[in-house]
Amino acid sequence: MAVVMSMDWAGVTPEQYDTVRDAVDWEEVPAAGGQVHMAWFDAQGLHVTDVWDSPQAFEAFLAQRLAPAVEKAGITGAPEVSFSPLHRRFVAPGVSGAE
Repeated sequence: MAVVMSMDWAGVTPEQYDTVRDAVDWEEVPAAGGQVHMAWFDAQGLHVTDVWDSPQAFEAFLAQRLAPAVEKAGITGAPEVSFSPLHRRFVAPGVSGAE
């Protein structure tokens, strides 16, 4: 069953996020089990909502690809991460790709 992963990471900046995104290259080489990724920022830092095949798929991506890039980018602290079962997903017609 697919899950929604919610992440809040205080203090992470858009520049740090972009550095990690470029290093991991998940838009060109998608993560196994990753379905949807959305990220935004506010005064507290980074917020992410993803849809994954399972929590284990995210954990594998984190261990193998994301954590090394985060460390190399010098991001400190740890995010708050939670998983919830996905009840329904809708993608509007004509919406696709990264932006």
